Amino acid sequence: MSSISSLGAGTSLDLNTLYANLQTAEETKLKPITTQQTSYKAKLTAWGVVQTSLTKLQTAANALKNTSNIAATKVSSTNTAFTATLANTAAAGTYSIDVTSLAASQSLLSPKVTSKDTDLGDSSMSSRTITITQPGQTNPMTVTLTSDKTSLADIRDAINKQQGSVTASVIKADDSSYYLALTSRDSGTKNQMTITTDDAQLAQYISYDSTNPSSTSNKMTQQVAAADAKVKINGIEITRSSNTITDAPEGVTLTLNKLTTAGSPETLSVTKDNAPMAAAIQAYVDAYNSLQTTIANQTKYTAVDKGSDAQSTSNGDLLGDGTLRNIQTRLRSVLSASQSATGSSVSILSQLGITQDTSGKLTVDSTKLDKALNEKSADVISFLSGDGKTTGFATQASNLLADFLGTSGSVQNATDGINKTLKRLSDQYDRTNEQITATMARYKTQFTSLSTLVSSLTSTGNYLTQQFNAMNA
Repeated sequence: MSSISSLGAGTSLDLNTLYANLQTAEETKLKPITTQQTSYKAKLTAWGVVQTSLTKLQTAANALKNTSNIAATKVSSTNTAFTATLANTAAAGTYSIDVTSLAASQSLLSPKVTSKDTDLGDSSMSSRTITITQPGQTNPMTVTLTSDKTSLADIRDAINKQQGSVTASVIKADDSSYYLALTSRDSGTKNQMTITTDDAQLAQYISYDSTNPSSTSNKMTQQVAAADAKVKINGIEITRSSNTITDAPEGVTLTLNKLTTAGSPETLSVTKDNAPMAAAIQAYVDAYNSLQTTIANQTKYTAVDKGSDAQSTSNGDLLGDGTLRNIQTRLRSVLSASQSATGSSVSILSQLGITQDTSGKLTVDSTKLDKALNEKSADVISFLSGDGKTTGFATQASNLLADFLGTSGSVQNATDGINKTLKRLSDQYDRTNEQITATMARYKTQFTSLSTLVSSLTSTGNYLTQQFNAMNA
């Protein structure tokens, strides 16, 4: 009997076409599953877009609630004797600044020696101590040296190793002689140095008494005297050990650069600056409006012809999604919530010139906002920040967005639900595909048997015909 190479071989039956048609019919069972998979994958992507918009709004809300980080004043004057930087607590005002003295760090220089590596101490002593005291330092710096570590280079390294209030360096002169220079890390008279040692021989090179600078026992010479900064602010004399003054005027840091001309103090002008706060408010409005556009796109509905059962392919992927609608509703509720702080004249957004249009987006009346910032800046800050925990427009918006975007928030729950559905559909697809494969294998077995049977019957018929014809010949 001849072998069967394909379905229907040796017969007039078109079993291959019939098998292909049956396979096509069976595979239609997968279409509803793949259609749902496509839909839920689109939903997952859409939630990713929504999450990005919500995160941007959260960033804007967090910045807006931290009003203490938003500058309210600026320096409007041009100054050369000093540089002024402002903290957010700085108040607007005009100040007369007269810099009469700059702070300086004391610098001492040792007598010259011929070599920076030659030991200068008493070789009979196994160790000696150098003590450096400064009135402004709680504890003196003590440096212990062994008998073979008393050169200028050794003293320099031992002092610098402590990384304390005094630094040391070795200076080489044109005649190849060497000097040890000691400099106070901090400026001001509180940091002037008194240097002693229990090694009388070494004391001939490193000793100085700042309380008695003219003493003949001082072997080091003062190159730069310690000095305090002195400034007159609106006629009030201020003395500080540093050229950076952080507490006068309040909220202003002055970095002194040079002395003012005698009798010609410079004027520091600190004026209100609404731009940073206005920019933070506008950033929130822009992020909120962007979110509304995102939600509108993801929930868009396009009407179809009357009587049509098919939905438009241009519909938003989250059309009818209750979670997204709840997020939108709760965010809108914050916009209308009243912030009734005691004594505050600002309780609702519209008093800042921020209103909603018919599409639900926010608009800013910059003139009204600027007026509120000029005349009621403290009330605006109270309205936005509240107590920083539960009250205040920006605080409440930030808290709500944190809830939406948290690990157990609305967005996470929605995407978790979609991922579970996609897993279930994937499992369903695999089971259905396995069933189709088993069914088609059964069809193939049956068709193969049918083809074999028909081929056998055809061969038998042909043989009988041949015999019949031979008998009648």
